[in-house]
Amino acid sequence: MTAAPTGGGALLTRRGPLRAPEATRSNALPAGAWWLWALGLATAASRTTNPLLLGLLVGVAGYVVAVRRTDAPWARSYGTFVRIGLFVIGVRLVFSAFLGSPIPGTHVLFTLPEVPLPDWAQGIRLGGRVSVEQLVFALYDGAKLAALLICVGAANSLANPARLLKSLPGALYEAGVAVVVAMTFAPNMVADVLRLRTARRLRGRPTGGIKAVLQIGLPVLEGALERSVALAASMDARGYGRTAQVPRAVRHTTNVLTLGGLLGVCAGTYGLLAAQGAVYGLPLVVVGLVAAMAGLRLGGARSVRTRYRPDRWGARAWLVAGSGVVVAVSMIWAGAVDGEALHPGVVPLVAPVLPLWPAAAVLIGLAPAVVAPAPPVVAGPRSKEVR
Repeated sequence: MTAAPTGGGALLTRRGPLRAPEATRSNALPAGAWWLWALGLATAASRTTNPLLLGLLVGVAGYVVAVRRTDAPWARSYGTFVRIGLFVIGVRLVFSAFLGSPIPGTHVLFTLPEVPLPDWAQGIRLGGRVSVEQLVFALYDGAKLAALLICVGAANSLANPARLLKSLPGALYEAGVAVVVAMTFAPNMVADVLRLRTARRLRGRPTGGIKAVLQIGLPVLEGALERSVALAASMDARGYGRTAQVPRAVRHTTNVLTLGGLLGVCAGTYGLLAAQGAVYGLPLVVVGLVAAMAGLRLGGARSVRTRYRPDRWGARAWLVAGSGVVVAVSMIWAGAVDGEALHPGVVPLVAPVLPLWPAAAVLIGLAPAVVAPAPPVVAGPRSKEVR
């Protein structure tokens, strides 16, 4: 394959411009890579209340979702998370206005009727003065939580949940199967309800009312029971639930490592999300992950199953996951070096300023839009006319 420069500066090959390959079953990114990328952005969002940086993080996540999500049902959840984030901001503003805020303010917008409270409720007020400073503080705080939710929504839209559960260690095999069964049960039941309602409508029968619900519900439950029996029979035929014998010492060591590692991850995650715990948060997370992975590795010795077509972590997957980690580490480092830029003041009220190198670090999160395999383009009825 040869390459030749063009007048516009784009590098062309005999197959056309160089771009990410089209996603297939063999080269699709593992779900864990998308989650690591999204959690890196969420960690960065938790380290700042600067609305400009938070907006940049949301924009990065939204752009990657727009260019790399598929037409799968779970890919439509991103808009829901965006609406939930906006709802969280609204609730935070309403609570700040009606329940008060510890932020002192001099620019009073309006005054609500204040309800007197007993002495034991000191520090809490209902109504009273509402200042610009307290609303801006509530807006910054709500925007941080909204950005966290939107980053998690990006992972939900891009990662295949079934593939993520299939990648669980052998020690969590039973839990993963239970979650997969639960996730497939609800869509099938909804499909049965829609099918029966359509059939009744075509026959001229009513689809509303108690009688119609009972007549639709019984076939749906019957179909769900038949699927459950068939699933149990197929799982039993495939030897589901068989375990190997392991020594008692190995079982005790597995429990200690797993529980200790998970506690360390929880404590370290709290340290990363809290403004004062950045020093001990990252070491605790690393130690906890190592201990938990060792425990899960030992616990997987009980499982005698084999994995069909496991996900491969190639260079693209590591680049996607690493871009999220770089964004998180850069934001944590920026908070330790220049915390004022990440947390604009509200007393006195000042306009937020976009710090340059943290913003440049956030833009590294756009790497999946370039290196991740592109979803296949579905040819529509007008696509032939365009070509």
